Amino acid sequence: MPYGRGRHLGIVATGLLVAALALLAALPASAVGAVSGADPGVVDAESRLIAKLNADRAAAGLIPLRPDPRLTGIARSRSGDMATRNYFSHQQPDGRSVFDILTATSVTWYGAAETIAWNPLPLVGESALAAEEQWMGSPSHREILLGALSNYIGVGSATDAIGRTFWTAVLIEGPDRTRPWAKVASVARIGTTSAGVVVRVAWRGADTELATHMAGLRDFQVQRRVDGGSWVTVRSTTTATALTATLARGHRWEFRARARDRAGWSSSWTAPRGLSS
Repeated sequence: MPYGRGRHLGIVATGLLVAALALLAALPASAVGAVSGADPGVVDAESRLIAKLNADRAAAGLIPLRPDPRLTGIARSRSGDMATRNYFSHQQPDGRSVFDILTATSVTWYGAAETIAWNPLPLVGESALAAEEQWMGSPSHREILLGALSNYIGVGSATDAIGRTFWTAVLIEGPDRTRPWAKVASVARIGTTSAGVVVRVAWRGADTELATHMAGLRDFQVQRRVDGGSWVTVRSTTTATALTATLARGHRWEFRARARDRAGWSSSWTAPRGLSS
């Protein structure tokens, strides 16, 4: 099944769909009550499911999908809605699909997909692994989850009162929202002069890899401080990865850096590195 670009693409559910629909039709409304996906054990299971799906992608030679908290919220809401309102479908009782929800929450997407599953395993960690096996065992789901155009994912779950755990994965092809990374590699003394100690500061960094729409690294910013004082910018915009400076003797000098990508995202400032002159 091709990935949907620019418009809505309905994704079939899991191999349990027929059995799930038959079971749901027989359940009284009072039997259903969703369990929040904010429980730490559930959050851990959701993260492990993403890790397992990314391991599947790595085995296929694909770049990992980056978790997106916005998509996680949508996925949890979708699973919770199914558990609470006693249905199993890509279309909610109000007629909305995940594509409608993505648009309503102002998520920018060029293509999107959703996969859903449920199983009755009592431990949420085992349930997560079973959902991954269900999806990977379905050619249409496997094609979606191993799609080369998706770059962000959110996974959410909810368990109803009779022990069925619902799983939703929401994937999009969207603009780069991932921060780059930076590291100060070394601050090394390379000589002395009458003015002080000559040091070489080296740093490195890169934009975080995405399957698609990776913005690319733009530049670095570098700051230094003396004796634990305020940070002062010594390079506001540079593509270099090193500088040489002469530092006055008798002080503690520290340096830090951060990277910026072409989408406007900045890394955190690196941990300071320094020396005493």
